[in-house]
Amino acid sequence: QTTTHDIPIPTNDRVLRYVELFQGRLREFLTEGLSRGTQYLPMIQDVFRAEGLPLDLAYVPLIESAFKPSAVSRTKARGVWQFMKGTGKLYGLRVDTWVDERRDPVRATDAAARHLADLRDQFGSMYLAAAAYNAGAGKVGRGLRRIGDDPDEEEDGADAAFFRLYDTRYIRRETKDYVPKMLAALTIAK
Repeated sequence: QTTTHDIPIPTNDRVLRYVELFQGRLREFLTEGLSRGTQYLPMIQDVFRAEGLPLDLAYVPLIESAFKPSAVSRTKARGVWQFMKGTGKLYGLRVDTWVDERRDPVRATDAAARHLADLRDQFGSMYLAAAAYNAGAGKVGRGLRRIGDDPDEEEDGADAAFFRLYDTRYIRRETKDYVPKMLAALTIAK
């Protein structure tokens, strides 16, 4: 049986390195996350289908939080989708002393779908949208302006811009690794 993806999966060294990590040292993390995610994936895919997003993006919480609604990052991002407070509020999540909807998988999924759709529309690429989800649209946009246009990119598609940006110092290592990690995780998950 052939597995199909609705996001192009390059088989470059960056992606293959994470496939090996997820099959080796990080196997337990991935397995536990996938097990936890089975309760959320149908709901996430329904929301993404309605938003016109690739269903493969439903696996983003696997690398963000291992599908843990209680997850908190070192930067205080919270929930399955790891929203920062400001971004969560921008997308309609209530975040105050009494309620933190970043921890609500349904409300946060609605917000994440709108956020990812906005990023896709802004950058014209799911790879760049994912990088911007991780680092912020401003950082990715500034990096793209610094590397400039590539005349060959029209032929290769907007996703090629991510890999050109990857080879610069304009985005952090965490963001450079985010897209290959996401692609490797969804490859194994499917």
